[in-house]
Amino acid sequence: MPKMKTHSRAKKTFRVTGTGQIRRYKAFKSHLLTKKAKSRKRHLRIHGLVHSSNLPMVKRMMCMR
Repeated sequence: MPKMKTHSRAKKTFRVTGTGQIRRYKAFKSHLLTKKAKSRKRHLRIHGLVHSSNLPMVKRMMCMR
């Protein structure tokens, strides 16, 4: 059986915390930033955690079993 390959975008996007949770970045922070409020952009800088319903899919992409 061949080796499992890690999803290339997943390894650049997600990080595993010290407690084993998976950290993610917030969406809507890449472009069209002039029309967004400063407070909105500031809140988008804060990292979030992957929701429990998406956790199996993200772990499979990162080859974490």
